[in-house]
Parts: sequence; structure tokens; C-alpha cells
Amino acid sequence: MDADAPLLMFDSGVGGLSVLAEVRQLLPDAPVIYAADNAGLPYGTKTEAEIAARVAGLLGRMTERFRPRLVCIACNTASTIALGMVRDVLEIPIVGTVPAIKPAAAMTRTGTIGLLGTAATIRQGYVDRLEAEFAADKRLLRAAAPELVEAAERKLRGKPVDPAIYERAAAALRQQPGGDRIDTVVLACTHFPLVEDELARAFGPDVRFVHGAPGIARRIAALTAGQSFARSKPDLALFTRNEAQLAELAPALQRHGLLEIEVF
Repeated sequence: MDADAPLLMFDSGVGGLSVLAEVRQLLPDAPVIYAADNAGLPYGTKTEAEIAARVAGLLGRMTERFRPRLVCIACNTASTIALGMVRDVLEIPIVGTVPAIKPAAAMTRTGTIGLLGTAATIRQGYVDRLEAEFAADKRLLRAAAPELVEAAERKLRGKPVDPAIYERAAAALRQQPGGDRIDTVVLACTHFPLVEDELARAFGPDVRFVHGAPGIARRIAALTAGQSFARSKPDLALFTRNEAQLAELAPALQRHGLLEIEVF
């Protein structure tokens, strides 16, 4: 394994930066390529077949070009749909991102958990299985919050976001039967931790949030334990479509250690 072989982190947009931030804490010397499929954003409105084909195809070509030591699919929607297919295709470690239902079940005091995700994520059988395994004795209320994806993208670009977006996300859970008892909310999209402070104001002080990024970082650290890291060139942000807004993202990318931008 070459010491400068990167970790390849993949998301539909900038949401995976919430995972990268946790990885940086544990593996500050690891070279990183952060790949954002902005040409395919948003994933939440696509069919399962579209997402699976797109993710597997892109990751196949990216791994052939960049020879990463590990791939992290830093996207709940892509992981719940395409993780198995990608693992069948690629012969390197693949780390996925799945809704943090297990830790939420351990945290809740009222027994009622909210889950915010994309429309594609919340309908997956994978989520049903996580609920059955880890929260069978709890109430799990799910809501799609597609506006939060755009809110996170706008926030990282330094653009204003209508606060009503966060209020609507909270109401989508609160207004369901039993929603007034929610005390723990799973952020089941990697974009959503980027707006956690805003969501906290919308939900109020009695609600705690949980997401998978810390656990993903620990898993990546475990899989690369004992490996050597050497950064021979600046870490890279890779996008699948050239657009004017990429320049607006540069400051946020630099804060996450991604000093160069390329189009794949």
C-alpha cells in the first residue's frame, strides 16, 4: 500500500463533509479525495435503480483512476441502496453510512425517536431492518426533509437560508401521532448535521440529535490501523459537474482541508 494512497469519500454533494470532519479528528495525516456527485444531486428524488447504477459506475471509474486504499460512501441514501452492489464490484474496503437508529434507541428516554432523511432513504427496507433489530420496543417516526439538503448546500456557500425550512422539518415529525414525545432525532442524511444548530432551535432544548459520522470515522480508523500515511499533494475536492457555484464552496472546502478543486 502506497503511503499516499487516499481515502476516497463520496457523497451526492457537500453533506459528506460532516463525516470528513470526524475522520480528520482521528486520521489527520490521511490523504483524502472528497468526491461530490453534484451532477446527480439530489439523490433523494431518484429511483433506487438510478442511484445504484450511478453510484456503482462513478465509484468504479474513480477507484480505477485514483487507486484509493478505502472508499467511504458518506451518503445515507446511496449506502442504503447501493452499498451491496459497490462491495460486489470493488475489491477494496467499502464503508457505508446508515441511519444511527441503534444509538438513538439507547439515548431516548421517552421511547419515541424521530428520523429525518431523504424520501429515498426513509422508505428503504434497510431502515426497516435497523428498526426491527435495534428499536423494536421503541416508536420510530420518519419524515422526509428534502429542503434540508438544499439548506445545507446554501449554508456552506454562505447564502441565506429561510428559517421556515427548519420549522417545517420539525413539524413534519412533531405533527405525526405521538410526535410530541420525540426526544431524540436521527439525522439520516449527511447533509443534516451541517444544519444541526438550526434544527436544534426549531425542535427546542429537550431534543437531542444523533448521526453516524463519529462511528464511520472509527470504522475507517480501524480498517486502516497500522497503515502509513503521507500526503504528497494537497487534498482534493472532486465534482462531477463544473458550475459557477463551485467557487462559492472554496472557503468551506478549505476549512475541511480540501485545497484543490477538480471536475471529474
